Amino acid sequence: MKCTNKRFITTLSCILLSFSLTACSKTDIAMKYDYQYPVSSYKIVTIDDSEVAATFAADLCVSSADYSDNTDVDMSNATAAGLFDLNNNEVIYAKNLYTRLNPASITKIMTALVALKYGELDMHLIASSSINNLQAGASTCGLKVGDTLTLDQALNALLICSANDAAIMIAEGIAGSIEEFAVLMNDEAQRIGATTANFLNPHGLTEDNHLMSVYDIYLIFNEVIKYDKFYEIISRETYSTVYLDKNNKDKEMIIKTTNHFLNGTYNAPDKITVIGGKTGTTNAAGQCLCVLAKDIYGNSYIGIILGASERRLLYTQMTDMLNEIYN
Repeated sequence: MKCTNKRFITTLSCILLSFSLTACSKTDIAMKYDYQYPVSSYKIVTIDDSEVAATFAADLCVSSADYSDNTDVDMSNATAAGLFDLNNNEVIYAKNLYTRLNPASITKIMTALVALKYGELDMHLIASSSINNLQAGASTCGLKVGDTLTLDQALNALLICSANDAAIMIAEGIAGSIEEFAVLMNDEAQRIGATTANFLNPHGLTEDNHLMSVYDIYLIFNEVIKYDKFYEIISRETYSTVYLDKNNKDKEMIIKTTNHFLNGTYNAPDKITVIGGKTGTTNAAGQCLCVLAKDIYGNSYIGIILGASERRLLYTQMTDMLNEIYN
């Protein structure tokens, strides 16, 4: 059984379904998205010279409450979770979708979205001394001050091995500073409706008020998978490249995915393929995971879990939740 709450789709937006969309245009209007407001909307659609309002959630998965009853999922070990059917715009599973939590490195999906929107893949980024300010134990790809990567190389490091030094390099290369890049992150979050997200850095290392909800993550991930480069990177198990150090000498980078579905440590359910995604782990956030999956018919799903206490339970719970696709 699946739960879909469509109270956000107004009568006007439903009328759109009876018209051909070949002659329509969309114009942004100043109406803030609010999942609790039944006519929350962000565009005017023009069809045959007539203007009608289309709700923000007309083509999104929406749920106004938890949905976990009548499922076989035990999510007691996680703080929040959601499973979203992208083809049918349905919420299959929901627990604390709108609770603001520390997202750890799940943050990096927004970093990637901003980088892909505002940067060029062949632009050159230079590592500054800021990469030395990371807290002890933070994951890196081994960059040194003065190293040069293209944005393409940095995105691979960011998303495959969750490199925090690459996140800083991207932020400073795109916006000039971490603070200005966070402004772009928050602006983009507001634009796509992730209104409970608040970003203070590009990597997700713990800071007070650096927060996201499961629904924010769904909206951001749903947006960034529209980029072929993102889709390509998150599906990689390994990546190798050569970049330049401060003396223009070649340096080799070889990295492996942090996604344990991709490296074979854990198996996805039968008839489900995990394409890729993003992991996140800090003491404050616990174990976190966001994945893109497909069923045997090619239908796409986004699964998200925040706040699991240990890795084994994180992947067990994600497997159980993905099993609901066929229930």
